[in-house]
Amino acid sequence: MAEVSIFWSKRARTDLEEIISYIAQDSPTAASNFATKIIEASSVLERFPTVGRIVPEFGDPNIREILYRNYRIVYQTSENTALIVTVFHGSRPLA
Repeated sequence: MAEVSIFWSKRARTDLEEIISYIAQDSPTAASNFATKIIEASSVLERFPTVGRIVPEFGDPNIREILYRNYRIVYQTSENTALIVTVFHGSRPLA
């Protein structure tokens, strides 16, 4: 399979920024490390876009998620792209 391009939606970028800001209130270093780990976790999609599980709330094989610790990285696949739609804590409902 050819590599796919990864894109981050505006919502996903905002979600990640808000999470990082929250973590940074206690530890800027932890916030920076978290951001790096989320980016690394999502970069696997370039080579393996179907690595994530199908999001149970949708049941659509094109809407998947990668889990990193307690966070869900939800993305949508198409032929040559993976669009990261949202990043959120797993204790929250998918809105």
